[in-house]
Amino acid sequence: MKTLRDYQFVDPKDRGASAAIGNFDGVHLGHQSVIALARKVAPAAPLGVLTFEPHPRVFFAPDAPPFRLMSREARASRLEKLGVEYLFEMNFNAALAALAPEDFAQRVIADGFGLSHVIIGADFCFGKGRSGTAQDLADFGEKMGFGVTIADLIERSDKTISSTAIRRALTEGAPRDAAAMLGHWHRIEGPVIGGEQRGRELGYPTANMSIDGLHPPAFGVYAVLVDVLSGPHAGIYHGVASVGVRPMFGENRPNLETFIFDFTGDIYGAQLSVALIEHLRPEEKFDSLDALITQMDADSERARGILAAL
Repeated sequence: MKTLRDYQFVDPKDRGASAAIGNFDGVHLGHQSVIALARKVAPAAPLGVLTFEPHPRVFFAPDAPPFRLMSREARASRLEKLGVEYLFEMNFNAALAALAPEDFAQRVIADGFGLSHVIIGADFCFGKGRSGTAQDLADFGEKMGFGVTIADLIERSDKTISSTAIRRALTEGAPRDAAAMLGHWHRIEGPVIGGEQRGRELGYPTANMSIDGLHPPAFGVYAVLVDVLSGPHAGIYHGVASVGVRPMFGENRPNLETFIFDFTGDIYGAQLSVALIEHLRPEEKFDSLDALITQMDADSERARGILAAL
């Protein structure tokens, strides 16, 4: 997959893609249907996705609580797995935010990236103040020479699939509900970072990962699938993980700590992808380390049973 970020400098050979447009946070089933439609309506054109970095919500409200379901790197990896050939990842800045809808269509889509066809959701808004609608873009496309397809929103029996609904499921400790809307397990990806090594002293050495910038799932303990993506220990493993602030030790910066079953080896710095399968219990503060270890033993046994049944 080739990534292009500057619409003002595009090689002629990279023009002509059929691209789905949106933020694609989570790359859920609704996003996947729009991407599939981009391939279907223009099968001869390269398949592309046009998205924004940072997410516009981060640009307009930088101090708001973290809400993203995945990092830009995880999003790119997921899009590549779907067969996307071009990722048009635009820098969302003040200049882009100030573009009128018609200017965005002309400068970015038609003249800039030279897209042959674009696919958008029915609720798509764009341009200064989100004043442009899906129908506006269709009208601009007819005038400027690119095709526009407006995709219907994807629904389950009980709710419309959206990143907001997925965040709500994760907040409620329901990762399987989130997975049903995502079409894949919700994953937290990133490098293993140094920790206090308390887990090692307790007999449960953990791989620590930051969740800064991401929407935090319900704090507590989860059964997890662990993909070690790099290094000599690359592979897929089962494990149990804790998301939270470690109240036993007076720390309050949320992170993810994963104990990988039946594993020995140094994975500091390795890239991990941790899939949340089932929320086992809320985060707790125990009266003693022995009580904590007893509970960790029970958590591990329960997680092994859940994962064995997948």
